Amino acid sequence: MALSLFGGVYAGRRVLVTGHTGFKGSWLVLWLRQLGATVSGLALDPDTQPSHWSLLDFDDVADYRLDLRNAIAVGQVLDTLQPEVVFHLAAQPLVRRSYRAPAETFASNVTGLVNLLDAIRGCPSVRVLVNATTDKVYAEHDAPGGYLETDPLGGHDPYSASKACAELVTDCYRKSFFNAADASTRIASARAGNVIGGGDWAEDRLVPDIVRAADAGHALRIRNPSAVRPWQHVLEPLSGYLRLAQMLWQDRDFEGAWNFGPRAEGETSVAALAAQLGASWPALRIEHDADAHPHEAAVLRLNCEKACTQLAWQPVWDLATTLARTADWYRQFHASGQVQSAGDLAAYIDDARRQGLAWVG
Repeated sequence: MALSLFGGVYAGRRVLVTGHTGFKGSWLVLWLRQLGATVSGLALDPDTQPSHWSLLDFDDVADYRLDLRNAIAVGQVLDTLQPEVVFHLAAQPLVRRSYRAPAETFASNVTGLVNLLDAIRGCPSVRVLVNATTDKVYAEHDAPGGYLETDPLGGHDPYSASKACAELVTDCYRKSFFNAADASTRIASARAGNVIGGGDWAEDRLVPDIVRAADAGHALRIRNPSAVRPWQHVLEPLSGYLRLAQMLWQDRDFEGAWNFGPRAEGETSVAALAAQLGASWPALRIEHDADAHPHEAAVLRLNCEKACTQLAWQPVWDLATTLARTADWYRQFHASGQVQSAGDLAAYIDDARRQGLAWVG
């Protein structure tokens, strides 16, 4: 039975998720299916084993495995599917990998987006596109209030710079090709903070590193322990993406860029988060990796007032709940092989309902 959320806008809709085999994309497909959408995915094969996507084992999702850098193939997929809503999550998402492979990162994150936008230009069925970028698109500054959507874009490392470029491309296409009064497609970008939760096994990410170290009985070596990040459960930005697409479906005025991040208590250092989550594995030893590492921003904070006031969106889970849910997901998986993602989603929706959030209905 479809969930009656987000104004029921997703029930029966044809929705395409690029990057559906990734961590965040697979969680989004899980939610869209429960909302009654007809979901399709376009992505490369999962790059980890295990992978959240493979464990979910959906047999009712049209699963297209191709590279967004293949413009002809992307156009053919959209022509076949005729999607009404597109969530673009496909990307090379890792900062340290971007230093090793900058050309691949820019090709995936910029050229791939251009190919998708060109395909959408030729696909009048698409009414809404939400392009998911990152909190790392901003030029670094230390303003205490956090980054606003109107702050300058930048990016020291290739990943961050490629996503800032993707923001510029999104804005360019919106103004150049989708700005006419009779334009069928409405476009927004979503800039989310650091996401955590069950089912992530990516390289060079703190939570998977903690889980791997605990499972293997090795010490966890963390780099940049004083770096502050806006940590949030993966369902938090996804509720923002879904809410944003719902509002865009109803009104073009919701085009533009939007931040989705945690409350202030979710903005904490790498060392503090490692200590809090690591407490779920008492035998885990945490060490500081003193080796030289590529530059990463010292502080990332998002100002989400725009989303809170104009979309009536807000985070549901505090950091303690997020960490407890994340640790329990991995412990249960390692103990029994069971995936409790659907249970986490149900608990998240129940908590949002108790808080009276607008998208719950």
